[in-house]
Amino acid sequence: MNKAIYLNRKKLLGLFILVLIASALYMLVEVNFANEKLFNYAMKIRTPKLIVMLISAFAIGGASIVFQSIINNTIVTPCLLGMNSLYSLIHTAVVFFVGSGSVLAVNANLSFVVDLLLMGVIATLIYSYLFKKTNHNVLYVLLIGTVLTSFFTSIQTTLTRVMDPNEYDTLLTSLVASFNNINSEIIVFSLVLLAALIFWLRKDLALLDVITLGKHQAINLGVDYDRCIRRLLLGVTLCIAIATAMVGPISFLGLIIANLSRQLLKTYRHSQLILGSTFFGMIVLVGGQMIVEHVFTYSVPISVFITVSGGLYFLYLLLKSRRA
Repeated sequence: MNKAIYLNRKKLLGLFILVLIASALYMLVEVNFANEKLFNYAMKIRTPKLIVMLISAFAIGGASIVFQSIINNTIVTPCLLGMNSLYSLIHTAVVFFVGSGSVLAVNANLSFVVDLLLMGVIATLIYSYLFKKTNHNVLYVLLIGTVLTSFFTSIQTTLTRVMDPNEYDTLLTSLVASFNNINSEIIVFSLVLLAALIFWLRKDLALLDVITLGKHQAINLGVDYDRCIRRLLLGVTLCIAIATAMVGPISFLGLIIANLSRQLLKTYRHSQLILGSTFFGMIVLVGGQMIVEHVFTYSVPISVFITVSGGLYFLYLLLKSRRA
């Protein structure tokens, strides 16, 4: 066996052990074992949170590695596709037009379905149809995503400026990613969607190592490059849509964990890179949520820490690439 592959497997095993340790600590820290009712209550509250954190880390971690490989740039993040801004716009529009007391805002299951349908439909239109119209130019599609992000943000900002202040206070809780109020009823549905998406893209994912060689080299090796890129880009967008619809927008998480995986493993094998990114995401989310709950007592959401650290990490990557 290649020495580098063996070493990376040991690193991945180490990350997996850290995930297990972080998960066990999250489930058991400050739990009253003496009182059976309090113990069961703690498990009932924490188990859905842990599952959602693991699902979100898997979706964002895998999507980020795939997206960076498609764009051929390691300092980009899938939030450039506009799904985070679209999520904020959807929730703002619901509260603005029908009120925070409407069934669309109150019913968590219906809200999740609406988020997923709208983001899925728009993603399909933009990253499938427009990809053909731009002659399969990935950079054009990325530019479209950046423009749409600004467009969605501008509309959302306009609506919030003329919104009733009381409604705006209610809206703010849904615009920030949080694991404090998890809807456990959507967990199975999200898992089924992700499993179906992976099954649909299984052949395209297997070609990622070849795709990163470049368009002409991939075509010479028999890859239907344009079709493969179109399907993978759509898959990335849908993965981000699922994660965002579950917990809200986490802008810089993908950038952090994808680059940590690349720096640790230093390989071109996407099977290892995706696993590494996923494990890093699980450690970051579970560890961060522990800090939010036991140190800051829920006063600061985890998305704030990720955004601040992600911004600093992004500057570090820019300076590093400039020196290189």
